Order: sequence, then structure tokens, then C-alpha cells
Amino acid sequence: MIQADLNVILPEIVISVYAMAALLFTVYTGKDKMAGMLVWLTAGLLTIMALWILATGNGNREAFGGMFIDDGFARFAKVIILLSAAAVLVMGQEYLDRRGILKFEYPILIALSVVGMMMMISAGDLMALYMGLELQSLALYVVAAMRRDSARSTEAGLKYFVLGALSSGLLLYGASLTYGYAGTTLFSGIYQAASGHAPLGLLFGLVFVLSGLAFKISAVPFHMWTPDVYEGSPTPVTAFFATAPKMAAMGLLARVMHDAFGGVTADWQQIMALLSVLSMFLGAVAAIGQTDIKRLMAYSSIAHMGFALMGLASGTVFGVQAMLIYMAIYVTMNVGTFAFILSMQREGQPVTDIASLNNYSQAHPARALAMTVLLFSLAGVPPFLGFFGKFYVLRAAYEGGLAWLAIAGVIASVIGAYYYLRIVYYMYFGDDREPLQAGKSPVLWSLLMVSSVIMLAGIINMFGVETMAEVAAATLVN
Repeated sequence: MIQADLNVILPEIVISVYAMAALLFTVYTGKDKMAGMLVWLTAGLLTIMALWILATGNGNREAFGGMFIDDGFARFAKVIILLSAAAVLVMGQEYLDRRGILKFEYPILIALSVVGMMMMISAGDLMALYMGLELQSLALYVVAAMRRDSARSTEAGLKYFVLGALSSGLLLYGASLTYGYAGTTLFSGIYQAASGHAPLGLLFGLVFVLSGLAFKISAVPFHMWTPDVYEGSPTPVTAFFATAPKMAAMGLLARVMHDAFGGVTADWQQIMALLSVLSMFLGAVAAIGQTDIKRLMAYSSIAHMGFALMGLASGTVFGVQAMLIYMAIYVTMNVGTFAFILSMQREGQPVTDIASLNNYSQAHPARALAMTVLLFSLAGVPPFLGFFGKFYVLRAAYEGGLAWLAIAGVIASVIGAYYYLRIVYYMYFGDDREPLQAGKSPVLWSLLMVSSVIMLAGIINMFGVETMAEVAAATLVN
């Protein structure tokens, strides 16, 4: 029996064993001298695991008495998490190395964080959920404060840790209430206890669990950590925060709501809709006054999580499908956008001031064009792929009986378009000044170009993501 269980969690075991072996090997050999090689090895392993899951995954399997679930939904999310983590690792290697902050622990912590995310996505039990969540979070607290000689980086790590501990407390309190009233920590048992007329204590548990998870996706009003952590962390770490963990948290939210609280959809629908509309509008409005592009991307992520929550708020299979499509597109856009941000520099020093992009297109027309495509896509301008992501979640909300939420989403999208288009204005019509240099990294150039091409070429058939998301959603909501 244990052999069958271990076969189900084989990708997680492989990455965990690799991380521990790499840690021991580097400690007893070259330490930071091995960091560059370790980054590429880790990225290669994560890519191989993603391809392995794609090639071998089929059917629904459970391990450890239902505590771990391997189904189409989990595999879809895991592939996005693994590929985005690999891309961000490779993308940030030169940036960290040039500034002397590429430590051998960095790729190992990212690998362990990814294991936590994979555990979150496959959790079928409250204890498994918490294990995955904390493994991811503890690793991220450390990498946020990785630049030890920077007060801003240390502040980012400390804020993230303190507020993360608060959210974990909320989540644990909600889990204990849920266990007390359901009599089990298994999602299947909670589903049965919540079906029909759910006890009031169980609904309180649902609210606290939702609050704890909302922190992880930066949903309003649990967003307060995001701008400071995004701005203070090293840019490659910020790029990681904006991609894989967001997919993991949204996947976990969908898993808990449908697998554990699927019997009280009407109750959590209201909370989800409120989180969605608050996140969309705060993210759209607060980003307008930002002058630092990393802080702008923080508020942008809050707004985008609001749109993703719109799909979940519908409470339907199509809503989950729309959320998965939206997150796949969002992660791809963010990889390309942060590849551009990492290439922004003047005299070898990183620059994040938006006004510094004045006249950028004159010196770097290809990069400016690629970034423009990504910004239009982030704004949801047709015919770019980002428009279709928003169209899916708006349609899901409308078909789920939340027409008011869909209308609010359209208004928030129009407001949010302003700050994306402002960057385009700076790049093409800004004042004449010395343009920024563009980093010569072929990796950053490639990821920026590939990401922007996907935003255009993907409108043909979305590279099959629509069909895969439909199958994944059907395995979760049944």
C-alpha cells in the first residue's frame, strides 16, 4: 500500500530529494561558487517534472487515505507552477550574480517552495493543506529578505513573515472550527458535513479559512503586504512571487471551496464575489499613482487576482475553467513583463522608476514593441490573449447569476487600462532624455519575446489550454 502511495507523490519526492542532496553537496563543496550551476540544474529538473506530469498523468488517484489527490486539476496547476518557477529561476540568475547576491540557498529554497505549492494543489485534507502552505511560505519569507545588506529587502521579508504568520493563524483557527463541527479533517468528510443545512460554526470555519487563503493571493482586504514586499524584494524574487505562488494559491482556493465546502456554494459565493470586486477596484485605482514599476505590478496583481476570483465566485465548472485559463495567461504575461523589468538598467544599475522609460522605443524598438504587446494584454485590450482571459471570467460570472459582478469587472478593467497605457505613452511619446540601457542577457530577451508572441499567436487556439482547463475543471467539480 505504501508503494502505491509513494508512486502518486513521486514528482514531489524527486524534487524534495534533489533539494536536500543539493544542499548537502554545495555545503561541503563550493557553496556560492556552485550557485549558478545549481540554478540551471534546478530549472532543468522542474521542467523535466512538468513534462513528466504532462506525459504520464491520467485518471484520478489518491494517496494516504485521501490526504493527497492527483487529478487533472492538480496536474494542470502543477505544470504551470513548475514551468513558471523554472523560467523565473533562469531569468534572474544573471541579475543576482551581477549584484553578488546569488546564494546557493536560493534555487534550493525555490525548489522546496515549489514542493509546498504542489502539495497545496493536491491537498485533500486540512493537515496536508497546512503542510504545503507552510513549506511554501517559509521558503518565500527567506528569499524575500535574501539581500541582507538592504534595509528594504529585510523589511520586505519581515513584513511578509509577520503578516504571513497572522494569516496562518486565521487559517488554523478556521481549520480547527471546521474540524470541530465536521468531525474530520478530510475534505470529503467536510463536504458531507456541510451539505444541506450546515452548522453555523462550520460556516465560521469557512470564513476564517477563506481569510487565511485570501492573504496568499493578495485579495483585498488582505493585500497590505504586497506593494512593500514586491518593491523591497530583489526583482527576480518579486517575479517569482507574481507567478507560481499565485497559481498555487488560486488552485488551493478552488480545491477547498469545491472539494470541502461544495455543499454550501451559496455561502462562500457571496464572500468570493466581495473579495473579487474589492480587489479589482483597489488594484485598479491604487496603481494609478505609482511611480515604481514593481509597486505598480503589485497593485496590478491584486486587480488580476480579483478577476480570477470572479471565475471562482460563479461556483460552476465553467467558472473553474475560466479561472485556470486566466491564471495560465496571467502567469505567462508576468514572466515576460518581469523579464523586461529585469533588463531595465542605467550604468549597470537596476532602474524601476516608470518615468525612466521615457523615449525607450527610440533606443530599443523591439523590446518596446514586445512590452507594449504585454501591457495591452494585461489591460485586456483585444485581440491580445489577455482579453480572452478576462472575457472567460466575465462570462463565467454572468452565467453564474452574478451579472453585477461582471459589470463591475468591465468598469475596473477600463480604469486599470490607464496605468498600463501610461507606460506605453512613456516608451513612445515621453520626453527626450537619455534612454535606459537594455541588459544583454539572451535569456531575458528570449523570455520577453516568447511571452509577447504567445499573447498574439495564442488567440488562434490558446495552444490547447482551453481544452486542458475544461478537463481539469471537470475533474474538480463533479
